[in-house]
Amino acid sequence: MLNAEAPLPTPWSRRRWLLSAGATALAGCASPPGPQPQDDALARSAWARATDLDGMHAAGEWTHYRYGNRRPTDYSPTQREGRPAVHAVSHAGNSTLRLPLQPKPLQPGTRLRFSWWVPALLPEANLRDKTTDDAVVRIILSFDGDHSGWTQRDHMLSNLVQLVTGEPLPDSSLMYVWDNREPVGAVIDNPHTRRIRKLVVQQGPGRLHQWVEHERDVWRDFQQAFGTPPGPLTGLGIMTDSNNTGADAQAWFGPLSLRTGASFAG
Repeated sequence: MLNAEAPLPTPWSRRRWLLSAGATALAGCASPPGPQPQDDALARSAWARATDLDGMHAAGEWTHYRYGNRRPTDYSPTQREGRPAVHAVSHAGNSTLRLPLQPKPLQPGTRLRFSWWVPALLPEANLRDKTTDDAVVRIILSFDGDHSGWTQRDHMLSNLVQLVTGEPLPDSSLMYVWDNREPVGAVIDNPHTRRIRKLVVQQGPGRLHQWVEHERDVWRDFQQAFGTPPGPLTGLGIMTDSNNTGADAQAWFGPLSLRTGASFAG
């Protein structure tokens, strides 16, 4: 795993490292390119309309964000057991569905509700290993900040992201994941940058083949993952990826909802 104390890549390996790290880091970026026809259907879907931002404002539409020439995951609006959903299907794919937000500071106690329906996990995936860093479901939150804790490696990666997307790497990205190995509550650094951290909120196969609801205190979870209060929230995203393991994966995501200062009713 790369870390802040490790030496920077040598010049001959730096390009290879940046290309490898860039695709993973792009998942946390704040601004996607123009929408494609599939994106328009997603933006108009009942699932997108059910997104509840509770006083926050979108800075665009839900958009399918693809990473260069990598095979994308397919995201399609549908229903699952009577609720609006997005069906994600990955055949060794890697891409993200994201909603940019107008930056706004979070109040302590801000909560996020999300749900997912998963038929199978990825037995070969290992979120601590950059060669097998895949997850059937990820919920992604991106945050702004002052970059004071960035390493030289983070700045290099941000420069690459800005060349590709026109926007720099977010200061921080928090991912909620369902994992087959790590225990609930584990915080896992992205193998390429500590500006992206994964928090395991579900472990093992015990609740496959059913809708599973999660309600998270975003402020508290960010503090746990990064050790500091969060900066302004700049984006939400969902992701199913299996490019590193080369496997097939699928999942259904329910709508996302934010609440400021109070739990959800019911």
